[in-house]
Amino acid sequence: MTKYMLSAHSVEGQSPPPMSPEDIQQVTEQVLALEGEMKEAGVWVFGGRLHGPDTATVVRASGRQVITTDGPFVEAREHLGGFYVLEADDLDAALSWAAKVTSIVGAPIEVRPFAGPPEG
Repeated sequence: MTKYMLSAHSVEGQSPPPMSPEDIQQVTEQVLALEGEMKEAGVWVFGGRLHGPDTATVVRASGRQVITTDGPFVEAREHLGGFYVLEADDLDAALSWAAKVTSIVGAPIEVRPFAGPPEG
């Protein structure tokens, strides 16, 4: 099985329509149900939601010095908002899970396999 990252990207300045507390509760329940389905299917590795890019710190090496800078690595309108790491049989299976995620969260979901030697 291959590990895939399903990532949700947000666009800075584009807020989703306001949601009532009931709508928020419904989406939360749908997300938790989907995560339960992923776990039950044995594909779940882990997932998480991230704070905004303004909370990022970039660490880079410059010669022998290590430099830290507040803020995102690149100035961009789009940023990673959250992700799942799944272990799926193939790309089609990962895409099927991504379809379920996007229908709940309403954000585009990028699906990418992890690189590296096969595990086993």
